[in-house]
Amino acid sequence: MDQHKFERLVLPDESYNSALLQTAHPPAWRNPEPRDKYNLVVVGAGPAGIITARAAVAVGAKVALIERDLVGGECINVGCIPSKAIIRTSRLYAEMRDAENFGAQIPTGIKIDFPAAMERMRRIRARLSRFRGSAARLSSVGVDVYFGEARFAGPDAIVVDNKTLRFKKALIATGARPKSAAIPGLAEAGYLTNESVFDLTECPRRLMVIGGGPLGCELAQAFSRLGSRVTIVQDEPMFLGNEERDAAQILSDALARDGIAVHLNTQTVGVRVPGKEKVVDLVSDGDKTTVTVDEILVGIGSKPNVEGMNLESAGVEYNSEDGIPINDFLQTSNPRIFAAGDVCSEHKFPHIETAAARIVVQNALFFGRRRLSALAIPWCTYTDPEIAHIGLYVTEARAKNIPVKTFTVLMHEVDRAITDGEEEGFVKIHVREGTDKILGATVVASHAGEMICEISLAMSSGIGLGALANVNHPYPTQAQAIKMAADTYNSTRMTPTLRWILKQWLTW
Repeated sequence: MDQHKFERLVLPDESYNSALLQTAHPPAWRNPEPRDKYNLVVVGAGPAGIITARAAVAVGAKVALIERDLVGGECINVGCIPSKAIIRTSRLYAEMRDAENFGAQIPTGIKIDFPAAMERMRRIRARLSRFRGSAARLSSVGVDVYFGEARFAGPDAIVVDNKTLRFKKALIATGARPKSAAIPGLAEAGYLTNESVFDLTECPRRLMVIGGGPLGCELAQAFSRLGSRVTIVQDEPMFLGNEERDAAQILSDALARDGIAVHLNTQTVGVRVPGKEKVVDLVSDGDKTTVTVDEILVGIGSKPNVEGMNLESAGVEYNSEDGIPINDFLQTSNPRIFAAGDVCSEHKFPHIETAAARIVVQNALFFGRRRLSALAIPWCTYTDPEIAHIGLYVTEARAKNIPVKTFTVLMHEVDRAITDGEEEGFVKIHVREGTDKILGATVVASHAGEMICEISLAMSSGIGLGALANVNHPYPTQAQAIKMAADTYNSTRMTPTLRWILKQWLTW
């Protein structure tokens, strides 16, 4: 067991990290003796691995789960849960500073307690780990939990801790790790990633964030609101390169309003440490600038964890950049071995792992033929405002020669958004022209992640946009914007003749 990997979690007198370690990788854990042959061996105990293992055991399968680090994976330990905890605290500070816009007085002497915010995050992380990432709980329901490095020893066997586990089917769900940036001097200067930033106990006075994806934007805004002077650098012309351009522009404006120095279309070409400070060299359109900071956070994406497993012996194709190729049934080049999650997915979100896990259980154990492409999967960037999306973008639909019509409602037209002082954003719903079939949607709003669920349900159930006009929302809610878009769609379906008949009826 590589105990040194986990020492960073145990800070002096830090009970919450100690509790997390006891749950997610108990130091005294003893690996079980292997059974004769497992129905399913799962490599990686992130969301995909845990859900697959629990679901398979629930239907009577013999299951082994192998983890080399912490049960719960990135999501609980260094991803979604810790980031959302500090985002919530940072939003509270932003709301206090904005009190006058809500008819209240700004509290005097607002003092940011960064250590308390991080302690709250660690408390929440340890609490959720007891239920979502507990090795003991998994063992108690019948999963054989092994800690150690997994190496395939052929197409139907895996070795861990010098024990050979034979299987009928296997799942690789080893996740991904942060990409390192090839910037001269960066490694020597030292930098943070999502795997280390949540270990901070003091807020960096000056922080540079390299990368304008979801991670970079979320943490740039959070740290700015928690008192850091933040600079964010993105080498592309806009943040969130795959999102709607007007959504990305709203986010860019929001970050600037939070006092973040925004450098778009800018390359980071070097890092120097002349003293205790880090000097970062930037280039944009040939112009060179330097920014002096105390810490650098790199969030430029992730690389799949495929090395060191001897996948060649199992007949599983892979490459270090894209991970493991899979078909629509989540099978690898060895049809007995499946893959799910960040190790093989283009979109790296825990809820996609959850959906994929259910497909694996059906396809691997019950000869199912469920397809990943059949799923309508939303995602959300948890900035303020949030940006959520599901389905096709207009550009994708046009590239496929699908005629599209878009119905847009601006949030400043929605009563509840006005009363909440959260008028920034919109709801855009794309349908196939001539029908009400929903192809995709983008929501930019304070709670876009919650609002997109109604559209996700409609798409998953084959419900058209017109039918959403019949959904009764409590009044007032910001989700009323979806109903308003549906009403607009229905109004376009009325022919001139029908309009004339209705007008005569109403005036009779």
